[in-house]
Amino acid sequence: MASDGDRISGVHGKGGSKDATRAAVVGSGFGGLALAIRLQAAGVQTVVFEARDLPGGRAYVYQEDGHVFDGGPTVITAPHCLEELWQLAGREMSEDVELMPVTPFYRLLWSDGDRMDYVGDGDAMVAQIAARSAADAEGYQRFVEYSKRVFDKGYTELVATPFLRFGDMLRVAPDLAWLRADRSVYGTVAKFVKDEHVRQMLSFHSLLVGGNPFETSAIYTLIHYLERKWGVWFPRGGTGALIQAMVRLFESLGGELRLSSPVTQIEVGLEKGATIHRVTTAGHAREPFDLVASNADIHHTYAKLYATHEAAPARAHKLAQADWSMSLFVLYFGTDKVYDDVAHHTVIFGPRYKELLGDIFHGHALPDDFSLYLHAPTVTDPSLAPPGRSTFYVLSPVPHLGNADIDWNREAPAYAEKILAALETHLPDLRKHVTVKRWLTPQGFKDDLGAFHGSAFSVAPKLTQSAWFRPHNRDPQIPGLYIVGAGTHPGAGVPGVVNSAKATAGLILRDLGKEHAA
Repeated sequence: MASDGDRISGVHGKGGSKDATRAAVVGSGFGGLALAIRLQAAGVQTVVFEARDLPGGRAYVYQEDGHVFDGGPTVITAPHCLEELWQLAGREMSEDVELMPVTPFYRLLWSDGDRMDYVGDGDAMVAQIAARSAADAEGYQRFVEYSKRVFDKGYTELVATPFLRFGDMLRVAPDLAWLRADRSVYGTVAKFVKDEHVRQMLSFHSLLVGGNPFETSAIYTLIHYLERKWGVWFPRGGTGALIQAMVRLFESLGGELRLSSPVTQIEVGLEKGATIHRVTTAGHAREPFDLVASNADIHHTYAKLYATHEAAPARAHKLAQADWSMSLFVLYFGTDKVYDDVAHHTVIFGPRYKELLGDIFHGHALPDDFSLYLHAPTVTDPSLAPPGRSTFYVLSPVPHLGNADIDWNREAPAYAEKILAALETHLPDLRKHVTVKRWLTPQGFKDDLGAFHGSAFSVAPKLTQSAWFRPHNRDPQIPGLYIVGAGTHPGAGVPGVVNSAKATAGLILRDLGKEHAA
């Protein structure tokens, strides 16, 4: 079994030659591309395999009748972790990507007519909360201080640090205990504020990384300080434009991206004393690589790609028993008018919070009610729709396929109409103005993205499935296999998967004797 000090069998010492080592990255999501850029910048010849016809993974782009729909991630935070990728190539990200500030960060709406604007201005946040409760305004300020302490430990120190040994976990255990990481996000927020709407405002963020606020570790309260510190951004041209810029950067460094190239099998063997991974796709059967980094779904990686390796079935079985994040129903739609009174990001809370989340994460049927996230990118970038029109997507968290056996082919049309009808409270006469619509269901997450159970965010971010307890960035039993993306440390979300690439790249380059390039 490999340890943190082990190096890849057969490629130890090859790091001095630019083309000596070949790496395959399976999947071109944010994590896969970020890792590929880091490897290519360090002189490791890297090929990225993408099953679909466009790069991006969950950040796929759909276009219809002039509307540009970002398929998945739309909240860009911690932009420095992206800027680092360009700096590795001696360039500036601003040369290729324009990040535009989003304000408010989120507009929060409740079914009783209540609303708040969630912003980065601390004084404005305090004023909104003070209008409800002076005690909660004071409690919010203490919560911000707590969130900063969690950020300093959980993000600044640990986000790009791989946890390969249990001792790595033990070293940070006192800090986690001091921060009460055993508490849930909601439970922690509730210690500071009493107003239920304020509690929901400060706890919903864990849903953005696939976690139930009532079960996800309080470590994830750091998201509040992270957004307050660095803001919320949106790329001009949409998230897809950011993905395309990353592809151009990777290719300018000499990397190769192969689209429409699904990997069907990877075999591991020894040749002349070196470990070789033979990657099979339709166009390149059993192509040899010195190492592989999988940005594919973590369960798919072991159950399908490495199924022939003796260590993979047990790993796949263990993953199948894990708690997985919820899935999503995502409805993309365009309108023949511009809606002015709408924010870029809107969270619409239903009448139930804890009970609805229980149904989403543990229920066995589709709930009758929902809470929604509405993305209106044309508020910030009107070019994503034809003149005089608007582009939207709205997502509803729903149970994953392992919990609820739902026939989405039958349910989707009616569910879409139900959501549009609910949105008319905020977007008057919406259904009369919808000109295009399409949707992505949990079945689509499974079929199109290879997601186990159709989970939208991989393994759920519970304390017992985080850090050392999460699948490791380097596999301990399959030499030369590394993991990147939402299924490994630190987890889901754009900063999470981009920092997983930093952690995994550091391991690979140290294993190759390229510590100076990490």
